[in-house]
Amino acid sequence: MSDAKVKSMLETAVVVRVSEGLHARPATQFAKLAKEFSCSLQVLHGSTSADAKSAVKLMLLGIREHDQIVLRADGADESDAVERMARFLSSPEAGVQSATAAQTADATACQADAAAPPVPLAAADTQDSPPPLTGVPASDGLAFGDAYVYLPEPLRAARQWIEPHEIDAEQARFKRAFDDALAALAKQFDALGDTDDIADALASVAQSDEFAGEIRARVQSGRDAVAATLEVGASLAASFEKIDDEYLRSRADDIHGMTRQIVLRLTGQQQMSLAGLTKPCIVLASDLTAPDLARANVAHIAALVCTRGSATSHLAIIARSHGIPAVFGLQVADDRLRGVRQVAVDGTAGHVWLEPPAALQAQFAPRIGAARAQRAALDVYRDVEPVTRAGRRIRIAANLGSPTEIDAARAVGAMGVGLFRTELLFMNRRSLPGEHEQADVYRRVAQAFAPHPVVIRTLDVGGDKPVPGIAFPHEDNPFLGWRGVRMCIDRPDVFKPQLRALLRAATVGNVHAMLPMIADLDEVRRVKALIAECARELKNEGVAFGEPKLGIMIETPAAALTADLLAPEVDFFSIGTNDLTQYVMAADRANPHLASLYRSNHPAVLRAIGMVCEAAHRAGIEVAVCGEAASQPDMIAVLIGLGVDELSMSPACVLRAKKIVSEC
Repeated sequence: MSDAKVKSMLETAVVVRVSEGLHARPATQFAKLAKEFSCSLQVLHGSTSADAKSAVKLMLLGIREHDQIVLRADGADESDAVERMARFLSSPEAGVQSATAAQTADATACQADAAAPPVPLAAADTQDSPPPLTGVPASDGLAFGDAYVYLPEPLRAARQWIEPHEIDAEQARFKRAFDDALAALAKQFDALGDTDDIADALASVAQSDEFAGEIRARVQSGRDAVAATLEVGASLAASFEKIDDEYLRSRADDIHGMTRQIVLRLTGQQQMSLAGLTKPCIVLASDLTAPDLARANVAHIAALVCTRGSATSHLAIIARSHGIPAVFGLQVADDRLRGVRQVAVDGTAGHVWLEPPAALQAQFAPRIGAARAQRAALDVYRDVEPVTRAGRRIRIAANLGSPTEIDAARAVGAMGVGLFRTELLFMNRRSLPGEHEQADVYRRVAQAFAPHPVVIRTLDVGGDKPVPGIAFPHEDNPFLGWRGVRMCIDRPDVFKPQLRALLRAATVGNVHAMLPMIADLDEVRRVKALIAECARELKNEGVAFGEPKLGIMIETPAAALTADLLAPEVDFFSIGTNDLTQYVMAADRANPHLASLYRSNHPAVLRAIGMVCEAAHRAGIEVAVCGEAASQPDMIAVLIGLGVDELSMSPACVLRAKKIVSEC
């Protein structure tokens, strides 16, 4: 009987592509999706597993981006469940309620970076001031002003146990307090705006069996509701604090905050609140949580300084989205904070001055005004097509992973798409995407940015990026193995449907096709022969098609060294600085011990880029950069100087790049 049941189960291995892993919001959305199916769903991560319908249990697995997990389903709708759950895990944007809102928040961070002074304030302007205290930079910006010390008294249970005849009344008392706390939470976050996903994540944790369910169970066994809430809150928070991942570890702060709000209602206590702030001030706190901030008028918070917390907490996310400078993890005793009257904060450097002298205020004031003006000034670049002072027009395009990012890229004025990654269409699903599905996606992206070019990279997968229908052999180093165009040429059953889809999509918009992992001229010629074969087939079938321009990624040393031979065969180059740097420097980009070698500004990498640009321009074709270096402020002028014609990056950094290019 048991053997038959095991055989009926459906299992699939999935590489998690959710940005930063299954933290609170994506875990909440994942669990919500799982509950739509009647079958049982388990997530296996290493030697541990969890019910996919429990957001808390999922978070406690500590699943990070790029981790491999196993989805196990058992039930009538197991096939549909696994397909949809795997598709969710394949999207970097999964769990973000609004991709546009998320990108806007990221754009705020990029804008703050652009506005930050080139030399840290603490180093450049404060030699005559007392040394600052140093914490974790959580949200960029400068602030100087009056302090509001927020140090609520600790909560305690007046009694531990109740009599059996009190249990029903105690359960009802807990329910009222719990429901009231959740309702207040929703109302408070609604007032903040663009935080629905955070509120939903907190509510999901609060309503889970591991929190509310366990509290009810303890009350049913005779525990006082206050005691039970404090115990369960402390225990669950401690479980999160043990997780290696910083983002998940910071969820302990959310649990502490929910625990406190429920206990306050159970005891009828009136505690300190940020709701009473009537003028701008800098909040000093030890254990401030997202619900605490939700009750405040954020317009009256000039900055946040906390002795606990991290840059990945929900508090930090809200601070960044509202442009509130913040420093967390400040190593200072509560007693020292209690009497503070004024504070100066450099959120970019993580510096805090308690009771700063007047001279420091004089240094802060002009910097604060300049940063505010620079942030506002970036908005004017939305519709600008930047031109350098020497008269060179540089295209600033966006890197996209799925159509869900289209709106975010258009909102910041991206001049087309410099890299559309097609891997997400193929990964973590039961079967390969068909030609029609691919053509529809490519058309949608092309139409959204017409007449600007949309560069669609053909399938770039290998043994480290498993897809169904392709059996990758075991390789000691899959990054140097059967991957990218090498695999595609060997698998025309996979490659030709994609090429046909690209040809069909080229009837609308300005579609360009780009080949990854090129190392040899023969690879380009073999792909061109396949494209010609696909075109003949479509013509014979009476299917409309266009002729997309064909380009290649320059990411192998071989391609860089033979760029003069490759250029006459293609319409454009795009330099993938991430892999090019890795291969030129023989330094694994994921290895922190090699950070000093993995540098795109290393002379060897810069010489390779210069060679590629010279070869391209001699052949009359353009060169783009679509790696991380394209958005780095200190690299933009260097790349333009080497001859790069286009920079493609995350939509969040497009405005900043336009400004920098216009000033080069």
